[in-house]
Amino acid sequence: MATKHEQILQYIDELPIGEKISVRQIAKAMHVSEGTAYRAIKDAEVKGYVSTIERVGTIRIERKKKENIEKLTYAEVVNIVDGQVLGGRAGLHKTLNKFVIGAMKLEAMMRYTGAGNLLIVGNRDRAHEQALRAGAAVLVTGGFDAEDHVKKLADELQLPVISTSYDTFTVATMINRAIYDQLIKKEIVLVEDILTPLQDTVYLRTDDTVGDWFRYKEETLHSRFPVVDRNMKVQGIVTSKDIMGDDPGITIEKIMTKNPMTVSEKTSVASSAHMMVWEGIEVLPVVDESNKLQGMISRQDVLKALQMTQRQPQVGETIDDTVTSQLVLSKGKTKEEDIFRCTVTPQMTNHLGTISYGVFTTIVSEAANRVLRGYKKGDLVVENMTIYFIKPVQIDSTIEIIPKILEVGRKFGKVDVEVYHDGTLVGKTMMMCQLIDRH
Repeated sequence: MATKHEQILQYIDELPIGEKISVRQIAKAMHVSEGTAYRAIKDAEVKGYVSTIERVGTIRIERKKKENIEKLTYAEVVNIVDGQVLGGRAGLHKTLNKFVIGAMKLEAMMRYTGAGNLLIVGNRDRAHEQALRAGAAVLVTGGFDAEDHVKKLADELQLPVISTSYDTFTVATMINRAIYDQLIKKEIVLVEDILTPLQDTVYLRTDDTVGDWFRYKEETLHSRFPVVDRNMKVQGIVTSKDIMGDDPGITIEKIMTKNPMTVSEKTSVASSAHMMVWEGIEVLPVVDESNKLQGMISRQDVLKALQMTQRQPQVGETIDDTVTSQLVLSKGKTKEEDIFRCTVTPQMTNHLGTISYGVFTTIVSEAANRVLRGYKKGDLVVENMTIYFIKPVQIDSTIEIIPKILEVGRKFGKVDVEVYHDGTLVGKTMMMCQLIDRH
């Protein structure tokens, strides 16, 4: 049976898109304390189907799909620009597909403004009205208000009119930054994006028998199942290795592997792959914070997801990307030796103007990754790294990074990396890396 918290989440999930939600309303509807209602609303916000807007309140929004993550709702725009909603609150849950800067004559402006757009403009009342009639929401910059008839029209059409104290250029920059941050998140695939949900997951209970395992195996052609208790909490996992030679009447609880490794829905797929390769396991149960089963992921699911990230057409650039893009390969004294050169830019330094520890770590990891790719295609996960940061490196210096492979196997590699500046050793690293095959 679902807990009260789960029942409240389900109730919120079934509310119409755009519905306003309050702690008192949920507490009254579900016969719970306001504290319980508040925790459930916050959880729904984390899960992405509720948004809280200052001076507006909490509203039910559409859960964002992974492929549409580069789009924002008008509710999110309000939060980004610290805005005030002047009208059209019922449309805050809607998604905008592009924004238009209103810095031209009205006729030209309207040629670029259409349904699902956000027109960013100052106190130009006719532009506000015509944008709404064209199906676009309006963001009024400079802290200006809108005319009463515009607010009324916004309410009728359920298209938000938002006011912000920032200027047009700053607002456009802020929205661009928010979309860009979400593009970076798009690249990070989480377990929740690939799991087999609970309703499609086959599991055994602790009081089931070995005979039940054989029946499930015959029905599903699978041999690995999570084991749960009466409260759906994961207690173990059972595989063919556990079953071998046992009497069909023995309960699963007696022969299962107890306290198995599990992951949460918010665990990254890369982290899950690392666990699976390191531990040599084929499946992982997915659990919530109270260890209740939410679904399963398999090694095949993880490999497919890792391959999918390589095909994403558009992703944002992280700080690591900026740093590693500075690495330039040049051949060393021998054919086998690779030397990477990198210039220390202002973004790569700490407050003292010398290369930061984090950037140094990123550079040596990337150099090791690139040289290992010559032996094996795939991704590298650092298992162990010992850094001897011998001398500081000043801004605008050019350093040479020389990775040497000491040992490489099917799943692991050992790399020694030396870093030089003007022929002087400035840093040295010993790395043990795990190799994740993508094919």
